[in-house]
Amino acid sequence: MATPELDAAAAECQCSRREALQLAGGAASLAAALGVVAQAASPLPPEASTMLRVQLTINGEARQLDLDPRQSLLDVLRETLDLTGVKKGCNQGACGACTILLYGRRVTSCLTLAVMHDGAEVTTIEGLATGEDLHPLQAAFIEHDAFQCGYCTPGQIVSGLACIAEGHASSADEIRAWMSGNICRCGAYPGIVAAIADVAQRS
Repeated sequence: MATPELDAAAAECQCSRREALQLAGGAASLAAALGVVAQAASPLPPEASTMLRVQLTINGEARQLDLDPRQSLLDVLRETLDLTGVKKGCNQGACGACTILLYGRRVTSCLTLAVMHDGAEVTTIEGLATGEDLHPLQAAFIEHDAFQCGYCTPGQIVSGLACIAEGHASSADEIRAWMSGNICRCGAYPGIVAAIADVAQRS
């Protein structure tokens, strides 16, 4: 639709109304694109980038860490401390691959922020063996062929330890119920249940 402003712009650049519209549209698109680039390049606001000092005892070792308050405990363990036995599976708390012990209680570490646990005691799969001597449950997983690809195995073992400590390993059915938060995509459940039952009977 013709407007006085469009007629004036067309006259000034000595072009048709259609060409003036095309030029105006191109300028608007360029301005929008530059705005997006500028926004992406701008640093995070200070309140979002503030680091917090957190002390954790991990596998018996005291650690002081300066952490982004937005980091999950899972990401701190894997990315900051290189404890890659803690696996990132679904990152939604549904598969159990990232299970760790927090004060002896099993927790899916992807669903909790590290800064929430200042002073906490954390145990990961790396903290179970003593030197070359495997933890009895680790040895039982091997004996009962309780894994295939092994991706879920650290979380299964840590959760299995908690299952035994909680007193929920008196039968195969009870073990299956209390281990249901740990998924094995390879389907090694019979071996997992047998390994946990074996160690529970000897505990």
